[in-house]
Amino acid sequence: MRVLPSLGIIRGLVGFVIGWAVGYGFVSVARAMLGLEVAWIPQTTAGAASEGAMVFAAILGVIGFMVGVGALTDWFKWAVGQETPIQHGPPEDQPAWTRYFGVDYSHKIIGIQYTITGILLLLFAGTLAILFRFELMNPGLSEFSQGSGTSWYYTSISAHGIIMIASILLGIGGMSNYLVPLMIGASDMAFPRLNAFAFWIAVPGALLVVLAMFLGGWDTGWTGYPPLSAQSPLGVQYFFLGVFFVGMSSILGSINILVTTLRMRAPGMSLFRMPIFVWAAFATAIIQLTATQLIGLSFLMVVMQRLFGMGFFDPRVAVIADMLPSQLWEGGGNPILFQHLFWFYSHPAVYIFILPGLGIISELLPVFARKPLFGYKWIAMSSMAIALVGFLVWAHHMFVSGMSYYLRVPFMYSTLLVAVPTGVKFFSWVGTLWGGKIILKTPMLFTLGAISVFLIGGLTGPPLGMVTTDMNLHDTYYVVGHFHATMFGGFVFPFFAALYYWYPKATGRMYNERLGQIHFALMLPAFYVMSLGQMWTGTMGMRRRIADYDPALGIDTAHMMVTIAGLVIATSVCIMLVNLIVSARRERVAGANPWRSRGLEWQIPSPVPEQSYATTPIVVGEPYDYGLADSPYVMMAPALSGGD
Repeated sequence: MRVLPSLGIIRGLVGFVIGWAVGYGFVSVARAMLGLEVAWIPQTTAGAASEGAMVFAAILGVIGFMVGVGALTDWFKWAVGQETPIQHGPPEDQPAWTRYFGVDYSHKIIGIQYTITGILLLLFAGTLAILFRFELMNPGLSEFSQGSGTSWYYTSISAHGIIMIASILLGIGGMSNYLVPLMIGASDMAFPRLNAFAFWIAVPGALLVVLAMFLGGWDTGWTGYPPLSAQSPLGVQYFFLGVFFVGMSSILGSINILVTTLRMRAPGMSLFRMPIFVWAAFATAIIQLTATQLIGLSFLMVVMQRLFGMGFFDPRVAVIADMLPSQLWEGGGNPILFQHLFWFYSHPAVYIFILPGLGIISELLPVFARKPLFGYKWIAMSSMAIALVGFLVWAHHMFVSGMSYYLRVPFMYSTLLVAVPTGVKFFSWVGTLWGGKIILKTPMLFTLGAISVFLIGGLTGPPLGMVTTDMNLHDTYYVVGHFHATMFGGFVFPFFAALYYWYPKATGRMYNERLGQIHFALMLPAFYVMSLGQMWTGTMGMRRRIADYDPALGIDTAHMMVTIAGLVIATSVCIMLVNLIVSARRERVAGANPWRSRGLEWQIPSPVPEQSYATTPIVVGEPYDYGLADSPYVMMAPALSGGD
């Protein structure tokens, strides 16, 4: 118990509270001195007198957290000329586990911090889904949702969406941070301090999103479209700010991935000798670096509109030239502008979510099929192609928004173009499996499950990318089913495959294979029921983001099955967590390379030592020549003697 106050996370939370209180008090006192209305007790209604104080308090709270946790300490020391050598290993006079709860510069620790935080958010968002699914099991509003109680439903679906997205971003950060340096033979990330900062800024960001649920909530869905978001309760402001800081984390993390990949590869590792997951992480980082600013900008503009009356998205006065000077702050905006800014990031964001997962599929198939990866260069280039084409498709989300109709056709064709590089990946996966000696361990089961589920997501996407069918399917539950198939196939199943596959490398022990297979056997059929059921109800007329539906639609049985399927998925995830937690102590020691992988990270001990590579690895061959004799991939340089 004595070490608890010294944990970085505890100091960060204390800093958050202090920063929040200072910010709230500062604005309140300033308003009082200016003779403006002051609400000393926080209010949660839209346009309340305390809204400005609450927003400023949240920003100072995040700064307070970063100071408290120690993410800025080295930079403060640099400012006064102090030396700041990198600390390797756990903090002095502290148990080793404490380094997971504070600032640490090792990419392996940061990778695990990202992963655990992402799983916690995934569990929270999944619990919200189960709760609002109970509301949809039968037509009519439950007693809990009647009257003003529907606000909890809208807040729950909104929070479920955005917290799931945050958990996926953190999960991607976990995989990229832990794996990329190991896979390319680097000792760490290019900028270790920036790496730690990128993780810890996401923590108060996620905290703000969770707090938003208790500050009036918000009823806009995860998209936050104005004009509704400009009138929602105070919670929407914390939602916007929370996403802003999580986005900042994503941008900073991408800089590290790009620089590390380009500058720190092992000798002999040319671009086309890189592991395919590194290609996927590299393409993902390009999108994160260049597109995330747009969602931050759009959300920040709504925050400013609410606080200062700036009419970015307020269409009440359509032509600025017709406005009186007194009206310049209250109109002349365009709500469609928000959608353009939002989707310019949020559609490429789908590829941020799935490209690492598709990289995991391509990485694991050759290992468990014992065959070379079919079409390695085509897969690498297809990841880059998806990343680039992803910038040309955003407006297919806006066919019914009222945007210029002549834009529909080019965006329809550009959207369908994404199927080409995606099809290249499927062709390669089938070619890799063809004639292989397939080993059905748990990581391979989830890899094969990911391919089948992602195929559903891919085949159900074109109807939403074509103008004629999207006009009918837009905002129905069909979209919900398609999106879940894409996310589960592109991220969730590959993420679980990655957890099982690299678990021995991270912990030094194997997981329980039987429990892993039970996890898969429960989750795959349950997901089919959930996703296909959602799409079927959508085609029958079920709208998304509503708490009630007409019993004449005849979809109540389908909703019941979707809810039960969700419970089965939640149960299977709990089995995985028990498996991974218990196995860390009780299962057998894994050995350095239990999968007989050619990967560079598997040529060193498990768990990975503090200094990952005792000697410099030298890449001398191709990464996926499984089954080919006399085709080494890597050699370790001889260790230097002390006098050399």
